[in-house]
Amino acid sequence: MDPLLLNTTRVTRRQLFGRAATGLGAAALATLMKEDAQASAGSTFGTQGQPGLDGYPNFSPRAKRVIYLWQGGGPSHVDLFDPKPMLQKMAMQDLPESVRGATRLSTMTSGNKSWPIVPALQQFRRHGKSGMEISDLLPYTASIADDICLVRSMNTEAVNHAPGVTFFLTGSQIPGRPSLGAWTTYGLGAESADLPAFVVMTSSDKQKSCGQLFFDYYWGSGFLPSRYQGVRLRNVGDPVPYLSNPNGMSQAARRALLDDLRVINEAHLADYGDPEIDTRISQYEMAYRMQTSVPELLDFRNEPKHILDMYGPDVHEKGSYAYNCLLSRRLIERGTRFVQLMHSGWDQHNNLHTQLAIQCRDTDQPSAALVKDLKQRGLLEDTLVVWGGEFGRTPFGQGDPKSPKGRDHFGKGFSLWMAGGGVKAGHVHGATDDFAWNITQDPVHVHDHQATLLHLLGIDHTKLTYRYQGRQFRLTDVHGHIVKGVLA
Repeated sequence: MDPLLLNTTRVTRRQLFGRAATGLGAAALATLMKEDAQASAGSTFGTQGQPGLDGYPNFSPRAKRVIYLWQGGGPSHVDLFDPKPMLQKMAMQDLPESVRGATRLSTMTSGNKSWPIVPALQQFRRHGKSGMEISDLLPYTASIADDICLVRSMNTEAVNHAPGVTFFLTGSQIPGRPSLGAWTTYGLGAESADLPAFVVMTSSDKQKSCGQLFFDYYWGSGFLPSRYQGVRLRNVGDPVPYLSNPNGMSQAARRALLDDLRVINEAHLADYGDPEIDTRISQYEMAYRMQTSVPELLDFRNEPKHILDMYGPDVHEKGSYAYNCLLSRRLIERGTRFVQLMHSGWDQHNNLHTQLAIQCRDTDQPSAALVKDLKQRGLLEDTLVVWGGEFGRTPFGQGDPKSPKGRDHFGKGFSLWMAGGGVKAGHVHGATDDFAWNITQDPVHVHDHQATLLHLLGIDHTKLTYRYQGRQFRLTDVHGHIVKGVLA
């Protein structure tokens, strides 16, 4: 190692081995000057939040924040967003082999001997000035047709849930990479000193029919410093563990304890330069400020009745999808940059005819209300809302060939929608064939979606990188193209 570098950063022999022992090794030592400069400039949360990387955003952003309405389990594009009269015409006939080709399917249906076509469960109608066709199962989403950009040509290689979600949210089907929210806050920093920059909330269908789990790595920081991981707000007890003071501890005592801990941690940081120590300091301080900010955040008493009514009756039920949608708006109003709202219940292998309508009823009104609420407050223009899941569902039925009760996973062509934040409103992008199987126009891969989302935030996805294990990593790996057709 260059002696000049060692002298410049004032690293002693003991400190060198201490840093190497943390597992950061030479890479951390080489960037120590930059880490220390950021820390002294306010890399821990201060009165103005946390600054991002130098030079970020790379250009003028269209969106300043993101609310990702994740629909876990795979919403059926065939039944909700992509009308195909041919399916009705050929109901219960086999999906032609010429259409199926060699498409990869899950093991639940890849060995099928018959492929009975199941048409959409409800009628599609045109809505708004755009004439966008949306299923009758989603009347509230239909009411915001002129505000959304509907992408009908999403595609992914994933055929199972966990790899599919991981791919969308981290850029890899294998766990361990930083999540989309972590990359965003790493590059752009935090606006609020009193609330986390990246917040996660989870909910599920009341029938608990889905069975998918929400793994921590869906909002993890991977190999980025852990300060960038999402903070999950829980549905029961304290929204964040240990937010309340223990019995017998006053607020003054808590403050004194944190001050003493900070002195010790800062001394440790000076000795070893481990950014995780800096993370610990900032998290303690954030937790202290959240003791005041979170109770105010969760208090809906100042929300007008007509706003609460707009989100639907479940808005009063803590932890429900509707409750979390309203909380998402309140979070971004208070400076949170990335909200990841995750809702399960869309995995309808054997209960499509009953559960799909229930799932739509629970999520349709709150999703549309969030867009309307943001719009009337002037927040939609620079807030990007995304609604979608890890894949769609097959146009053929699953189960008894004579009376199929569900649909299997399908990633070759499916739908999601976006609103605000610089995307075209009242616009349909891409198309699939008459069977909602093969993409016929403007395909959008998962990496393209990620590149476009970062672009709307003012980030060049090829430049936002982090060196790990000897190479530069990025969210989109070595892939991804900006989907210019969805940009306003």
